[in-house]
Amino acid sequence: MLGAFASTQVRCGGLLWKTPWRMSDSRKANVRKRLKAVDQVISVVRASGIQTDALTRALALPRECEMSARDKYTTFCKSSPGHRKSLHKVPKFTRITRRTNPAGF
Repeated sequence: MLGAFASTQVRCGGLLWKTPWRMSDSRKANVRKRLKAVDQVISVVRASGIQTDALTRALALPRECEMSARDKYTTFCKSSPGHRKSLHKVPKFTRITRRTNPAGF
């Protein structure tokens, strides 16, 4: 149909935002690339000799090569059955660090 009564995803009853249930290989590669880029920035700032509280906190975080795959691609979620949630289902996961998780999870 055309005009005001055109069928849309929402009108037809489908999901508007379709989120895959697992991360694709390209998304995982992008996550690794972002983690490596952050590691590189931290090492450059450390080599420059600047001392800040943020740098001290950043040095305490594990590097990308030290993280397990479970920690790279999932995060803690108390409402999920296994207490883990896929990283791509977390809003704004590219903006905040998800390198630390509660102990034991």
